Amino acid sequence: MAPEDGWAVSRTTSSSSSPVATEKLLAQHKEKHFTAGDMVRDVIMGVSDGLTVPFALAAGLSGANAPSSLILTAGLAEVAAGAISMGLGGYLAAKSEADHYLRELNREEEEILTVPDTEAAEIGELLSQYGLEPHEYGPIVNSLRKKPQAWLEFMMKFELGLEKPDPRRALESAVTIAVSYVVGGMVPLLPYLFIPTALKAMLTSIALTLVALLFFGYIKGHFTGNRPFLSAVQTAFIGALASAAAYALAKAVQAV
Repeated sequence: MAPEDGWAVSRTTSSSSSPVATEKLLAQHKEKHFTAGDMVRDVIMGVSDGLTVPFALAAGLSGANAPSSLILTAGLAEVAAGAISMGLGGYLAAKSEADHYLRELNREEEEILTVPDTEAAEIGELLSQYGLEPHEYGPIVNSLRKKPQAWLEFMMKFELGLEKPDPRRALESAVTIAVSYVVGGMVPLLPYLFIPTALKAMLTSIALTLVALLFFGYIKGHFTGNRPFLSAVQTAFIGALASAAAYALAKAVQAV
């Protein structure tokens, strides 16, 4: 049997299935798609910056021969400020996304009420992009016109490509990013809490943070679909480069 014939049979079988059979098929098939993308993105953003920025700051102060107590104090202040700043940034970004969705929703709703024929034609145009002919998408258009709410949701999703945001998203994003930043930021600062000599604390911090960056990069690659080992190396390289630049700059300024 040719592939085209097999596809045709598959389509015919699906379209002729009864509602009961359809429900049975859906019950048997469990989707395994990853759906926590927004939270993972926030965690990645917070931990990544939390590991890198305080790490670079501590390395830079160590290069200026600052004592461990001063480096720890400055590092904790930076972690607190960074967590607040990034958390607020995440909140504003999610809030802006929600506001944008609401504006477009109101605009689309008004167009459905004032120019319904034009909006109906847009449905046909959208469906034609998937290879449907007028006689195939015509009943769909007529059915949506009888269901204004479904029509509105269809236009938001398929015409504008916008998904309805979770009303709790802004606050959850802010908290997730802030907490992740604190968790990541404490890693490079821990050695300065227990080791009074700045140079020894810096060397320990470098080793500890590089291990954390490798581990975090691997986990990030796993969740984002990239190659975990490559992601681990890239993440560690970026962190090491940032700290090396800060250390070299501090040494250069001190030498002037």
